[in-house]
Amino acid sequence: MADGPLIVQSDRTVLLEVAHPQAESARHELAIFAELERAPEHIHTYRITRLGLWNARAAGHTADDMLATLEQWTRFPVPPSVSIDIRETVGRYGRLVIERDAEGTLILRAMDAAVLAEVAKNKRIQPLLIGRPAPDTFVVDAWARGHIKQELLKIGWPAEDHAGYTPGTPHEIDLAEDGWTLRPYQRQAVDIFTEGGSGVVVLPCGAGKTLVGAAAMAETKTTTLILVTNTVSARQWRDELLKRTSLTPEEIGEYSGQAKEVKPVTIATYQILTAKRKGEYAHLALLDALDWGLIVYDEVHLLPAPVFKLTADLQARRRLGLTATLVREDGREGDVFSLIGPKRFDAPWKEIEAQGFISPAVCYEVRVDLPASDRLEYAAAADDERYRLAATAHAKIGVVRDLVARHAGEQILVIGQYLDQIDVLADALDAPKITGSTPVDEREELYGAFREGRVPVLVVSKVANFSIDLPDASVAIQVSGSFGSRQEEAQRLGRLLRPKSNGHTASFYTLIARDTVDQDFAQNRQRFLAEQGYSYTILDADGIAA
Repeated sequence: MADGPLIVQSDRTVLLEVAHPQAESARHELAIFAELERAPEHIHTYRITRLGLWNARAAGHTADDMLATLEQWTRFPVPPSVSIDIRETVGRYGRLVIERDAEGTLILRAMDAAVLAEVAKNKRIQPLLIGRPAPDTFVVDAWARGHIKQELLKIGWPAEDHAGYTPGTPHEIDLAEDGWTLRPYQRQAVDIFTEGGSGVVVLPCGAGKTLVGAAAMAETKTTTLILVTNTVSARQWRDELLKRTSLTPEEIGEYSGQAKEVKPVTIATYQILTAKRKGEYAHLALLDALDWGLIVYDEVHLLPAPVFKLTADLQARRRLGLTATLVREDGREGDVFSLIGPKRFDAPWKEIEAQGFISPAVCYEVRVDLPASDRLEYAAAADDERYRLAATAHAKIGVVRDLVARHAGEQILVIGQYLDQIDVLADALDAPKITGSTPVDEREELYGAFREGRVPVLVVSKVANFSIDLPDASVAIQVSGSFGSRQEEAQRLGRLLRPKSNGHTASFYTLIARDTVDQDFAQNRQRFLAEQGYSYTILDADGIAA
């Protein structure tokens, strides 16, 4: 305690001294229940939030565990108010239980009469309760299982859901036995999910989230609906399931803009599920097309808002969320917690890297000076135009050329946000490009050529953020992005983390226009890197070509 890397403050913030020799060990344990708020060079600020504490509790960590982490690494005594607050907040989880009585009726039960009285008087919860068969029990309207969990979380009483799940239509699924086995952390994630029934598994890109999904399917052995971000991702899931399980092509259907197949294992895109026709969701019948026993949400941090409403009605189905980060830019982490399920398993990126299962990476921020004429245009622009001007600054093009030359012989992704900038980059580098308008077959062909080394440089838009398997990509150059999105940073860094056959360390570059909002937004993205234990080096663009 005398010289630890943490300072715990009474406002539930925790300061981490980055240069301290024990900082990394403390960071890994702190990240289980605290959220990183700011990550400048020397002192990082974490905040202990209610949702963070409840997610940690759901994943098996007790209040004693969390306080022991703080007490082990803190420089000064933990303020008593913080200790009390952590114990009381963690103690709220599970005081209310949703379950079924002997007749199968959905009920809300509490051991604490005062808590039950408090929630029963809430104006949004009251209509969901339709009877009181015992002093400690209310009957919940059969359709309201998801809605009551949402409302209980909002008022600070997260319920544990023990109401069980429909088994769905049985369907035999086994893992293929062809010389591979689940990694220890994958096996642990599957076991914890199966025991919990529903919830979210957090693993870095490249750590095998798809295999966790396949293993969960093999455990439940039931008809499965898999929701993914796009058609390319759907086909990669299909290929992986054919390779890793006993499933045959006849058992796997694609439900997307290009195909409408419903089979015992159906892979559908979020876009098709949220597509509307005459103001109505046109494909809602898919949710009841078969008696699904398991629903897998790939990249759950990108789940479109309308799907939350649909998921509220699917609480009797087992639900598995897969993601590299629980961060949502829309702040709806609480809906993930209450409707998909709490975090069941979370493996720190650096820990998996240390075990050799994902590639090490070094991160750089390259600062580019705008020419005087561009500076004047930027200064005179309206606020909503300034980011685009800074992010698409022509001065970045030459820096990209220099970085590509520096990494000649490696597989390089150049990533941009704006289509006109992507066109310019592709021409400048004489490289193929992939955008949202690129046909799926052409995308797959280009990704294949990149994997085989026939295309060494690929210029991509944000369509390559999601679920794209490019194991030999060792350099990413991020020229522009989505206003400092942390979830986007996770996806883009993740493109480099698939293990390399040569053990090569990956390089992740972000190009920033100096003294602009581009630089301000970069600080938010860097929070993600710091959360995962990655440091970054600031480089001047003038030194790249040397």
